[in-house]
Amino acid sequence: MTVLQKSGLEENIRDILEILGEDPNREGLIDTPKRVAKMYKEVFEGIGVEPATALTTTFDSEGYDGMIVVKDIDYYTFCEHHLIPFFGKAHIGYIPNERIVGLSKFARLVELTSKRPQVQERMTEQIARSIHEVLQPTGVMVSVEGQHLCMCARGVKKPGTSTVTTVKKGSFLNDESLIREFERSIASK
Repeated sequence: MTVLQKSGLEENIRDILEILGEDPNREGLIDTPKRVAKMYKEVFEGIGVEPATALTTTFDSEGYDGMIVVKDIDYYTFCEHHLIPFFGKAHIGYIPNERIVGLSKFARLVELTSKRPQVQERMTEQIARSIHEVLQPTGVMVSVEGQHLCMCARGVKKPGTSTVTTVKKGSFLNDESLIREFERSIASK
């Protein structure tokens, strides 16, 4: 984000405060436009970055063909419909074909998909597709749990509700035993 763009964002935040009836010159709000612009730069840093770039370094699986599960990856993102947060956990399971990736790369992949205005369904698909395309595993399954403030704090106001989205590719599409193994893995503590 260029200085001019950041400045324009700060001015727009200031305008929003005025439209809402606030005085952007009062002590508590003087630096708010600057802080909000800085926060937006951070939380939307994934815009324009292809999520699959998180998986660029792969390794030989050395014959390992069992399921690999990385679970409870925290994420925070913004609903693209209301620009308010939703957050939760992502769970990733895959069966390598010939290539594996460092486990921390899955956290980075989730991070890249969440650092943009998002919907949970697309985020789940982007994670699964990136893994499927880069690693070409036998199968991949991704489950994302989310709590959406647009549902909990406004509108229908149903706090405590959560949404679960799941994408299956390859061998996970038709193999119920793999699906159950993945589900048991993410349910265990």
